[in-house]
Amino acid sequence: MEKLEHSLWIVDLANAIFGPLVAALLAPLGFTFADPAKVIPNYIVMCALLVILFAVLGLFLRPRLSVENPGKLQIVLESLADAVLQLMRHNIGPSAPRYFPLVAGIGLFILTANMIGKIPGLMSPTASINTTLGCAITVWLYYHWQGVRAQGIGRYLLHFAAPPGAPLLMAPVMLPIEIISHLSRVLSLSLRLFGNVFGEEMVVLIIASIIPLIAPLPMSVLGVITGTLQAFIFMLLTIIYLAGAVHVEHEEHGHDTPHESSHAHAAA
Repeated sequence: MEKLEHSLWIVDLANAIFGPLVAALLAPLGFTFADPAKVIPNYIVMCALLVILFAVLGLFLRPRLSVENPGKLQIVLESLADAVLQLMRHNIGPSAPRYFPLVAGIGLFILTANMIGKIPGLMSPTASINTTLGCAITVWLYYHWQGVRAQGIGRYLLHFAAPPGAPLLMAPVMLPIEIISHLSRVLSLSLRLFGNVFGEEMVVLIIASIIPLIAPLPMSVLGVITGTLQAFIFMLLTIIYLAGAVHVEHEEHGHDTPHESSHAHAAA
């Protein structure tokens, strides 16, 4: 996979400045590097660049935020945040704002990570399986943690053996199925995102090597659409997994989920 990555000036610069220090810190742990100029991989540099950009944007916007007289950018950001919150409330319920930072943060990170690769001289960190796997593991650990917090460790573990609506006699069958299902979510989240972004970047790179400048533009435009869609899908799946983790207790006691309640009110 590393052989398919092309050299980036910003990565070369980061390795020239921080590479020797990183190599020295990792040497006691047994890590050795054949090429001192490639100590820090592309995706790490691009993720660090995104973190710096978010930090600078936050510092720029913070003193300019206003309740009485919001600016245009603040109105746009608040509208997007409200749309995400409405989607979360529809699936999770009144407790949705509690999970907003992780859901919105992971969605924003993946969206910008997908888009930054469209800038010449840069790459999408989500074109590396390491980045997408890290995002998937973060989501997986987070929704399990929130499930334990919402229901308690005993009741949360019980739903793996006896999901809502399933009799306890089915526990020997349901337990391995549930475990495999939850483990497969890490693969589905990481591989779906990685495959789409990496494949699109490879196609653009191949087309650009044959007919540069104009020919890759249609594929790049399509990449903007698919990159946005992939970020939304990842965020939506995160919401769905969270909803399943924190709502199982209510379903076991026969209460309606927020989604079911909305249909009931509509029918009434």
